[in-house]
Amino acid sequence: MAQRIDVKDLNIFYGEFKAVADVEMSVEPRSVTAFIGPSGCGKSTFLRTLNRMHEVIPGAHVQGSVAMDGVDLYGSDIDPVAVRRQVGMVFQRPNPFPTMSIAENVLAGIKLNNKRISKSDADDVVEQSLRHANLWNEVKDRLNRPGSGLSGGQQQRLCIARAIAVKPQVLLMDEPCSALDPISTLAIEDLIAELKSDYTIVIVTHNMQQAARVSDRTAFFNLAATGEPGRLVEIDETSTIFSSPRVQATEDYISGRFG
Repeated sequence: MAQRIDVKDLNIFYGEFKAVADVEMSVEPRSVTAFIGPSGCGKSTFLRTLNRMHEVIPGAHVQGSVAMDGVDLYGSDIDPVAVRRQVGMVFQRPNPFPTMSIAENVLAGIKLNNKRISKSDADDVVEQSLRHANLWNEVKDRLNRPGSGLSGGQQQRLCIARAIAVKPQVLLMDEPCSALDPISTLAIEDLIAELKSDYTIVIVTHNMQQAARVSDRTAFFNLAATGEPGRLVEIDETSTIFSSPRVQATEDYISGRFG
């Protein structure tokens, strides 16, 4: 069951430094929301607050609330590890565990959560996750070989399979195609379009065309100057953001005048 996310009055800090200020937005379930904006404006930092990965960095903390279907993920009784099970993450560079086989990579999150699983159930999870990630037909005959032996695009789809194997409700993707060639990028974009029927997806991208192709809604972040916090400038339907944004800075960024 995909979840809706509501962010209110969110400020994100690294120690004393405020990196992102005053974010308010809602992320609709079963849709793709893209974050765009120049480097250093806080897109990836904000993305990591949605599954409490931000606070892994010493001194990092947030003020405000991130609610998933009405439950504040930063509530005092909420376990961050449980949050990260519900909100999966795919990083910029494919990062399969190099000592593990393809099958072991898919199951890594389940094993990490100390879940006991029978061999037949494990086989089912591996097949279903790899099918979901459009990778099964390419790797089904070499499941016991290292995941690091796959191509870059295949490795990224393996990381997506690993993320969805634990059955999250939200998938966060931090520039998932930036290290990939155009054909692999297209495969990941096609996959995102398929996955949104089951998941709430949030993607950070520097590629305007990618945001226009894959997302239903787009959020533009910016910062006034170096050393100032990043801010959400506007969020709207992707078609609106790219054709008639309300804010001049959004149009300037999309048209390539800066960033």
